[in-house]
Amino acid sequence: MSLWWLVPGLLGLLSIAASPAAATPDAGFTAFIASLWPEAQAQGVSRATFDAETRTLEPDYKLPDLILPGRPATGAPAQAEFVQVPADYLKEASIARLAEEGQRLMAKYRDALSRIEERFGVPGPIVLAIWGRETDFGRYTLPYDGLRVLATQAYVGRRKDTYRTEFILALKLINDGEVTRKDMRASWAGATGLTQFLPSEFYKHAVDFDGDGRKDIWHSVPDALASAARQLVDKGWQRDLRWAYEVRAPANVDCAIGVPEVTKPLGQWLREGFVPVRGQQLSAAEQAEPASLLQPEGIYGPAFLTTKNYFVIKEYNFSDLYVLFVGHLADRMVSPQPFATPWSASTQLRTADVEAMQRHLTRIGLYADKIDGKAGMKTRAALGAYQKAAGLKVDCWPSEAVLRSIAAAR
Repeated sequence: MSLWWLVPGLLGLLSIAASPAAATPDAGFTAFIASLWPEAQAQGVSRATFDAETRTLEPDYKLPDLILPGRPATGAPAQAEFVQVPADYLKEASIARLAEEGQRLMAKYRDALSRIEERFGVPGPIVLAIWGRETDFGRYTLPYDGLRVLATQAYVGRRKDTYRTEFILALKLINDGEVTRKDMRASWAGATGLTQFLPSEFYKHAVDFDGDGRKDIWHSVPDALASAARQLVDKGWQRDLRWAYEVRAPANVDCAIGVPEVTKPLGQWLREGFVPVRGQQLSAAEQAEPASLLQPEGIYGPAFLTTKNYFVIKEYNFSDLYVLFVGHLADRMVSPQPFATPWSASTQLRTADVEAMQRHLTRIGLYADKIDGKAGMKTRAALGAYQKAAGLKVDCWPSEAVLRSIAAAR
């Protein structure tokens, strides 16, 4: 079997490892980018566009989530939802400020939002909340050159194959006249536009909603919001279904069942002692909907019964805190009430400590997900199961007590 296609990658690894600071120009990176021409051509990118956009392209080795031989890892993704406890991420001052601005924008874009909800079934506050979370309603200037980010992630990122495709499609975006290189600003992970789409998401979900003949998620608010709604619908959004219900959990709740796989009709959760915090009465249709328990801080802080639409938003950004931010911000645009139960003052352990817990939980058969140092749903449930078996307080939260118990068990 011919291995010619490995040569650019091997050249890149050698050039990175050879020197603490990559030379300019980076020969390995240049060779890698050049090797992508056949794939770009297959996507309809012209030779002129390919050459113009890649001629002076250089990697950015300061980005998060890279694997660089001979250098310390640049670490796990540096997104706030992965390194902050809920009280830090869901700051009341931020929510209140964005909710006030969201109310103003609801009035400004009332016609477009009504038409979006009519066509897609996604409420206006939900898409506005996504816009607010992603780019502060367009006031946040994305800091990176999108093409450079995608090229670097394709070359030395942890998800090279994914970003290889995204880089090619970014070239296609420019080639097709969808966006200029100057306007394709991005996050460190390559998402671009008012509501933060990867190039592949643009081609799957973007909508020309203002009728000007362009799907402009960078400048047209109606296009960006409708495209966000279309993406949610394409991922399974259900019309007339809330994203979640904040509830008070019964004192004897087993926090280890707070995983997506454990679902019951909302009515059954209510019969088991879960009480909506605002005293709202759920209709028969609502009570028939399946829901999962979410306790972001284990037995501490607020509890939620999450519907299918909760997990659809999570497909937009795979973080429970992100979904809570978007869902709660959407609610706050309609009602000024904060979470009924305050977040606790819990502190998160170091990522390395949570990773150590995950490895131990994996070894003893209680955990079968990623080792990533993040105390997500499945990690919290596994911790609860471990705490039961070890005779510890069952709170489904990574703590020093759990860490000491695991260390003693090794």
